[in-house]
Amino acid sequence: MTTTVDTRQLTAFGSRVLQALDVPRADADLVSDSLVTADIWGHPSHGMLRLDWYVNRLRTGVMTPVTDPHLVVDSGAIAVMDGRAGIGQVIADRACTDAVTRAAAHGVGVVAVRNSNHFGTAAYWTRRIADAGCIGILTTNGSPAMAPWGGKTKTVGANPWSIAAPGGSHGPVVLDIANTGVARGKIYAAEQRGEAIPSGWAIDAAGAPTTDPRAAIHGILLPMAGHKGYGISFMMDVLSGVLTGSSYATDVVGPYVPDKPSGCGHLVIALRIDGLIDRAEFDRRIDDLIATTKAVPLAAGVEEIFYPGEIENRADQRNRSSGVQLPDKTIDDLRALGDTYGIAFPHDATADAVTAQVC
Repeated sequence: MTTTVDTRQLTAFGSRVLQALDVPRADADLVSDSLVTADIWGHPSHGMLRLDWYVNRLRTGVMTPVTDPHLVVDSGAIAVMDGRAGIGQVIADRACTDAVTRAAAHGVGVVAVRNSNHFGTAAYWTRRIADAGCIGILTTNGSPAMAPWGGKTKTVGANPWSIAAPGGSHGPVVLDIANTGVARGKIYAAEQRGEAIPSGWAIDAAGAPTTDPRAAIHGILLPMAGHKGYGISFMMDVLSGVLTGSSYATDVVGPYVPDKPSGCGHLVIALRIDGLIDRAEFDRRIDDLIATTKAVPLAAGVEEIFYPGEIENRADQRNRSSGVQLPDKTIDDLRALGDTYGIAFPHDATADAVTAQVC
């Protein structure tokens, strides 16, 4: 079962919980908005179900509530930022803002990030770079999720990456993918809903195919496109971990582990569009690319072709005002989390709402 929850109240609730753990209000607002936005886009795997994970890491001190990143390299178009175990979303925001600023001056801005934490959905950040008139590229590494091709022990993260560009007269064009066949968060989301996962997503700890999300969480995710997914994921660890001076492979810890430093790293690249091509010409060409793509004759049973990011663009327009549907298990967990700090969870959109104002 799912319940519709007002997005503004849900965001305010999440922010108040984080503020109760000494996260500054602006940072708490940002983190909560990033989670609720994932739910709005239809990606509950990266939505509010993760709030409890972040809270547990703040409680143990392995993630610091006051994020204070430090530049260890500041060299024109290039910087290296030490996140110093701050909140991943706040670090990502600082890094993306810095990359756009450097791109404004140099045509390109590159910020390598070390000692960070999980930052939610990568598209949340690359879309911001696209809104600033740049092409945004973001890579990150994560805790081991799959075995190297031919192996049977997890050493390779899903290591997602995203590219976003302005979409001309359309919404932004966005790619955001993990290199496993499915993001691990989708398996956690299936567990929250009490649903089986499709075959082909994972194998259990004994190496047998499984449709049980709990067995998959303790087992091994399968790479997308066979050996190609493994190879891409390995290279994303080169960019996000090895190059940035952060942790990599089995030394990266996931956000669902409450008491160990993450050590994850990111690489942010912002390419200023008008440094390469006239912006009006770029918009004309991207419109033409989208029109050409959507005009392709449809395969049997298909009603429409979407450009990357279009489904999320439509979901944002539809759900931001009407509310998001959360599984009852997620709502129960959030309500219990709020009770811990004396913060009421908002009622569903059809009930008399209990307004949770940010304070």
